[in-house]
Amino acid sequence: MRCPFCGAIDTRVVDSRLVGDSDQVRRRRECTECEERFTTYESAELNLPRIVKSRGNREPFSDAKLQAGFQKSLEKRPVSVELIDGAVARVKHRCLVAGEREIDSRRIGEWVMNELKELDEVAYIRFASVYRQFADAAAFREALETLENSPDAKAAANQLSLLPKTANRSGKKAK
Repeated sequence: MRCPFCGAIDTRVVDSRLVGDSDQVRRRRECTECEERFTTYESAELNLPRIVKSRGNREPFSDAKLQAGFQKSLEKRPVSVELIDGAVARVKHRCLVAGEREIDSRRIGEWVMNELKELDEVAYIRFASVYRQFADAAAFREALETLENSPDAKAAANQLSLLPKTANRSGKKAK
């Protein structure tokens, strides 16, 4: 690591700590030439797949576009920023673990819809109306019926679990 003060190439690590969600390392370094100290942050560089759009064109994965899609759907809805960030992170994680160099945008759209269904029903309908290009009221009605027929998250939370208790998406222990 090059010293930002004198430009020397040789520096030594004085202290290392995990920061954030343990996905980044903070290193305190000292230059062996001028003895100045500075901090660096290291994180893994992950290669996200390219996105294959519906018209066949390909583009790089964009965090900003994914975040904007969630924000637009959840605009003026009572959902915390932390929950939105968690949903974005889960969709991004699914893209990473898919292990493919290219992913169809439709697949990502379905993952987003699943996350929105868990976060907020109104946001889910907003996103679905644009994503599935509803042509008439019947398409809206069909989406609403699908939502009404799916198990309610609150009702599911009150059911007895057949599996051992594990942490759920909010980080709290399941009942």
